[in-house]
Amino acid sequence: MKLKQLLTPKISRRSFVKGGSILGGITAITSGIALPFASRSASAAPQPATTEDKVVWSACTVNCGSRCPLRMHVSNGEIKWVETDNTGDDEYGNHQVRACLRGRSMRRRVYNPDRLKYPMKRIGARGEGKFKRISWDEAFTEIADNINRIKKEYGNEAIYLNYGTGTLGGTVTKSWPPGGSLIARLMNLNGGYLNHYGDYSTAQIAEGLNHTYGGFAANNSPSDLENTKLIVQFGNNPAETRMSGGGVIHHFMEGKAKSNARMIVIDPRYTDTAGGREDQWIPIRPGTDTAFIAAMAHVMIKEDLVDQAFLDKYCVGYDEKTLPASAPANSDYKSYILGLGGDNTEKTPKWASTITGIPEDIIIKTAREIGSTKPCAIIQGWGLQRTANGEIASRAISMLALLTGNVGINGGGTGAREGSSSIPFVRFPTLSNPVEASIPMFLWTDAIVRGPEMTATKDGIRGKEKLDVPIKFIWNYAGNCIINQHADINRTHTILQDDSTCEMIVVIDNHMTSSAKYADIVLPDLTTSEQSDFCMDASAGNMPYFIFASQAIKPQFEARSIYDICTGLADKLGVKEAFTEGRDQEGWLRHLYQLTRAQDPSLPEFDAMREQGIYKRKVDEHFVAYKEFRKDPEANPLKTPTGKIEIYSEKLAELASTWTLKKDEVIHPLPIYVPNFEGYEESKTGNYPLQLTGFHYKARAHSTYGNVSILKDAAPQEMWINPMDAQQRGINNGDLIRIFNDRGEVHIAAKVTPRMMPGVVALGEGGWYAPDGQRVDHGGCINVLTTQRPSPLAKGNPQHTNLVDVQLVKKA
Repeated sequence: MKLKQLLTPKISRRSFVKGGSILGGITAITSGIALPFASRSASAAPQPATTEDKVVWSACTVNCGSRCPLRMHVSNGEIKWVETDNTGDDEYGNHQVRACLRGRSMRRRVYNPDRLKYPMKRIGARGEGKFKRISWDEAFTEIADNINRIKKEYGNEAIYLNYGTGTLGGTVTKSWPPGGSLIARLMNLNGGYLNHYGDYSTAQIAEGLNHTYGGFAANNSPSDLENTKLIVQFGNNPAETRMSGGGVIHHFMEGKAKSNARMIVIDPRYTDTAGGREDQWIPIRPGTDTAFIAAMAHVMIKEDLVDQAFLDKYCVGYDEKTLPASAPANSDYKSYILGLGGDNTEKTPKWASTITGIPEDIIIKTAREIGSTKPCAIIQGWGLQRTANGEIASRAISMLALLTGNVGINGGGTGAREGSSSIPFVRFPTLSNPVEASIPMFLWTDAIVRGPEMTATKDGIRGKEKLDVPIKFIWNYAGNCIINQHADINRTHTILQDDSTCEMIVVIDNHMTSSAKYADIVLPDLTTSEQSDFCMDASAGNMPYFIFASQAIKPQFEARSIYDICTGLADKLGVKEAFTEGRDQEGWLRHLYQLTRAQDPSLPEFDAMREQGIYKRKVDEHFVAYKEFRKDPEANPLKTPTGKIEIYSEKLAELASTWTLKKDEVIHPLPIYVPNFEGYEESKTGNYPLQLTGFHYKARAHSTYGNVSILKDAAPQEMWINPMDAQQRGINNGDLIRIFNDRGEVHIAAKVTPRMMPGVVALGEGGWYAPDGQRVDHGGCINVLTTQRPSPLAKGNPQHTNLVDVQLVKKA
């Protein structure tokens, strides 16, 4: 099927004509993947209507930042086709929440050949994917016996809930955060488990901006862009990451259309968010954004474009006037920019140009435009903080908002990712965890092989000074981070294959993912279509909503819901009554919704909500981050130690002096430029001259939907490379290439395009790992090549900091 047949127009449900002729020649907007309309003229005879037993509201709950409604057309107990929201109209704020092509292919996930059908036990080596079928009772008994044994031998600190985001937004079914999942409730009734903090998406920005704003930094809602004059996007790409009607891109473009604001996109790849919408694309070398910002700050300071009054009133450490007493002389941000600080280097546009690859005149003009245009919305995506110094980079982006005084006003922004509105909803209670220890989520493989060596000041252990035991048991619910989404796959493979270290891995999932092949016990989970749950939106702009996803079909094969799985295990572990509190899944949904309605009686009653399917609420006011703080900082202090925005952080200065760091690892009280390990500077001297960065690919949500063949055909996995770099290597578009470094090798097709800046190549993350037995991957999984070395402060995921080389394997 050709790509153009898969694309569907954004038209209202009211545009459909009974019998159907308006959509002649294109695929049906509702499901078209399965049932394309026949090409015919408007005067042709109408086609017979499809016989349907029922239409059931459901949802796509994958980790894309959206939670889109789906309407399942079920006949004879089978989903025949899928459409999306048909409520509301085309008025922004009362619009239809139209699912993207991924969600509309849900039928192909439900009936995928990779579906897990029954419980299984490993019979080969981990990773070989060799299993034998067992009964549910056998599976529950083996898991319970191992939990009890490991608790007795090592204690509950040896049991770990791995990071998983395969089902988000659900109430009963949610897998993230793992501490909010039913697995956590089960383990908390059994003595607890080893905690983790941070996540693969936001570890560095969460920790970095915490030291600037206090807590996870907010930003204005995308709907507020109707009030701005200039939009500056650093590595933010909602057209591919949050591309549906429930995602940011719809609200983003509606707001931009109203303001007609100029937009600048800074990214090494010309993204779909740029895609003709931008006024300027500035390609930049990965990991050098902090140098670009420092040079723009230099221009703003020299040309008196900073908002001095804002900096004096609301911020700490811009200049000597607000520098903390504990800070050394000339350690303020202004002194650093002007070269009066410790490094004696003036951060001029010329200095930054050699680092970033951005011409001096572009740096100067961009600085002047940002400094003289108000309000200006500064927004960063989460990609640039997934680098070796991502904490500092995230703090640096916020400097543009601070220098120009755009925080806390309509049309402005904080430099964080865009904010949103939501409808409060009572979630499933998971109880408290008796285990106090917590590890950085990115270091779980380290906790297997050197757990008792990991300390607070060297590895970021929280809750205690060091771990007492290594990880011996892993729960992996709805996640592909056991192998596919974790870094340095070959290293991870070696660690996991030794089942004398981590002694038990349990995977609960819908499909035989790359990670499921490393399980000792595999348990088949239900899809959203096979059970009922409330599903919450995540990026709703000024129209928050939630969905009652009803059971559309009976469970397939022997699959069970996560609630029933945990109930069965709770029975074996002797805590069934405490776990269920006498309720089944339906009973919990009714109970939680009753608690929610007690807080908000305007919501429909339970049965009415089930029938209605989706509940929307228009928010008249745009969300403006730190609005109350801007109005009165004394009455509304931030949660930083000083109550103000901290450009200079005393806490970071303390950590820098007390933590154990390598020579090329930096924690600093200011957002200074620091070269990344495996960054641009190293690419000029080592064996690997190309920087490799990843990106969220529109054919998948991380790895979810990665096994839907029609989506893979529509948007195949390819490595993006600039024509100049390709020509040097004799590579043409479509050629088979090898991407390699010391960690591994990937064979994939080349996409030769000027949408990639020279010196940088890019590979969409989430491609399913497909090794050939010789440590060569043919699925295009970027994590064969990424580093397991964590960032200095958050100990987080630097998976966009990699050096590689590329060679031709075979001409197309």
